[in-house]
Amino acid sequence: MKTTNAAPEYLVASDFDQTLSFNDSGFVLSEMLGIPRFEEKVAGLSAIHLVQQGAELAYRLRHDPEFRAVRREDLIAVGKRIRLKKNVEMLVNAFGHGLGGTRFRFYVISASPVDVVRSALEGIVLPDHIFGTELEFAESGEISAISRVPAGYGKVTVLQELEAKLQISPDHTIYIGDGSSDQHVMQHVNSRDGHTIAVSEAKSIGRIAQRTVLSDSAFSVVVPILEDVMNWDATQIRELFATHGLAMQEWDKIRTDWLTFHETPRVKETASLELVS
Repeated sequence: MKTTNAAPEYLVASDFDQTLSFNDSGFVLSEMLGIPRFEEKVAGLSAIHLVQQGAELAYRLRHDPEFRAVRREDLIAVGKRIRLKKNVEMLVNAFGHGLGGTRFRFYVISASPVDVVRSALEGIVLPDHIFGTELEFAESGEISAISRVPAGYGKVTVLQELEAKLQISPDHTIYIGDGSSDQHVMQHVNSRDGHTIAVSEAKSIGRIAQRTVLSDSAFSVVVPILEDVMNWDATQIRELFATHGLAMQEWDKIRTDWLTFHETPRVKETASLELVS
């Protein structure tokens, strides 16, 4: 009886804000509505740990009077204003077709409102492959409740549900993120032999992620996947990029050491002189 080996399969989960995009959804929404000092307010919430990191916008939408006028159509309009990184569609298509005989299931897990993310990625990522903050709306159109927020440990929950649904083992899970709201899910993936990739220089995430890739092209995240997961060499990787019309101009691998010093008063050296008569 002839048997065939199934192609290896991986789950790739990505954050959205400043991972697939250049913008933060909350900032774009505030700008569109003319609401000032959004970043300052988010920093204030983070400082008092009132909500999980990444869930600040969800909290504002539900409890801040300045956001009371927000309707679903506003969130959809914000999605259209989000500036995506280059080659997002190329990345999603590459995962969909597979790389070197390996299949990748691509999903987006974001603390941003799901209506924003689905609007921004319309025609690129299937709606049911996008998980975000789920809001409930009253008949008046006003936000009446929050049913789910994939922030902090919430992202871990979504990831585990996807692994179970797709029957993909934890060591075949890859997570891509950019900031502090991704810390818990990256630690979770690392602890179960998965792979984590950071796309920012933030120290909070750089210490946790196994690899960091900095580029204005979303397609760049395939580099550590090809190297670490599929064991491709630099020549093979360059050839793949070339087939997608991307010629690598620069590829610098730099190990960064983050050092902070607290200066203390120098102790003056003293010498004793013993006189011998």
